[in-house]
Amino acid sequence: MTEKFRILYYLLWFAHPALQTVIAIVMFRRGQHRMFKYFFAYIVTQIVTFAVVFPTSRYSYSTCFYFSWLSTAISVALGFQVIHEAFLDVFRPFHTLRDLGTVLFKWAGLVMLLVAGVVSVSTNSSDTPPWIQAIVTAQRCVRIIQVGMVLFLLSFARYLGVSRRQHSFGIALGFGSFSFVELALVASWAGNHLGTQWMSVINMSAYNATLLIWLGYTLVKSPAREAASILLRPQRWEQSLSDIHHPLPEDSLIPMFEGMVDRALSRTHTPPPGVAENTNPAGVPASGLGVSAAGVGSKR
Repeated sequence: MTEKFRILYYLLWFAHPALQTVIAIVMFRRGQHRMFKYFFAYIVTQIVTFAVVFPTSRYSYSTCFYFSWLSTAISVALGFQVIHEAFLDVFRPFHTLRDLGTVLFKWAGLVMLLVAGVVSVSTNSSDTPPWIQAIVTAQRCVRIIQVGMVLFLLSFARYLGVSRRQHSFGIALGFGSFSFVELALVASWAGNHLGTQWMSVINMSAYNATLLIWLGYTLVKSPAREAASILLRPQRWEQSLSDIHHPLPEDSLIPMFEGMVDRALSRTHTPPPGVAENTNPAGVPASGLGVSAAGVGSKR
């Protein structure tokens, strides 16, 4: 590593805690740490990680090695929780959709752990310990989920009344953008297209760009969401899921009355032009009275 490259590497690395500290301060002063507690914990964890890893990297390689991988495992767990937190904020007005998403996230976390465990057990490489392989696999699973979350918001934000200036959208956008770059770098490294040093520089640059996105969203006031009452499409999703979870009992009177109305409407007919309608003294068509009587009689 040349001297210029080393200076660039350390500048990009030092920018991480500087930007993270500003984000944490802004979030704390504006009370955003209470709404996005996992994201705030993630930012604080990254600051603490740098405060420990950087000094130990110059004096004790083994301590730095184990602590950095431990912090990576914690960051993976918090990153998964942050995406779930953003998801809950997006679906806050829709309780049934939010509950379904929570169940899906729990299953995704379980599948992620199972995949990480299977990969770590089946790894035969002598250079990489199984526990490191498990952490790397879990990290890549979380990155894929983060990219998927961003694509979901970009596709359905308009239907859910979510503005692209909202904090939850900014958190997901930052994670998704960085995850996309990191997965692309992993693919490039597997294909021997980039060296390790350039991968590190690009990865750190992408993370700094992510921190700038988060900082911008924390400084900007989140706009009010559209009222859930005017969002017809998610209301239909909400109602459909609610009907699945809470079906009407078989002896419910609602289907019976709906059937009465449907039969009454199907029997009414409009007389052809030029044919007079018989009406009673009150002005109600006699045919309509006959239909109503027939409909009620049939229900009895």
